[in-house]
Amino acid sequence: MNKLGRIAATLTFVAGVVTATGATAQAGTLGAQGTYAGCPSGYVCIYQGASWNNGVTEHKYYTYGAHNLVNEYGTHRVFNNQTGDATVQLCRGYNGVDCGSKIKPWTYVDVDLTPYNSIKLSP
Repeated sequence: MNKLGRIAATLTFVAGVVTATGATAQAGTLGAQGTYAGCPSGYVCIYQGASWNNGVTEHKYYTYGAHNLVNEYGTHRVFNNQTGDATVQLCRGYNGVDCGSKIKPWTYVDVDLTPYNSIKLSP
């Protein structure tokens, strides 16, 4: 992708054209690049509510594997700011069991976390 294409893709994302409600929203083909909305590159971040919450994350995850969620109810934004092809999945069971579809890097979903008990980060 040429430089002009990358700039256009970034502006499209920043302008808020990409939205999601319970489904993934691909934010272009740039891949994760640096900190965005308080979420460092290489991390998966969860925000309270269906917004970027002024860049204040509720949780940040860096290591691959399952991470259990505790007392998470209602709508949250889950942002995959991992690099390469690393994905994240929302799982109904603890310890990464009964997981849904993979969320690609540089993608976020606004989802009700009530039925989920863990997330799983994979390379």
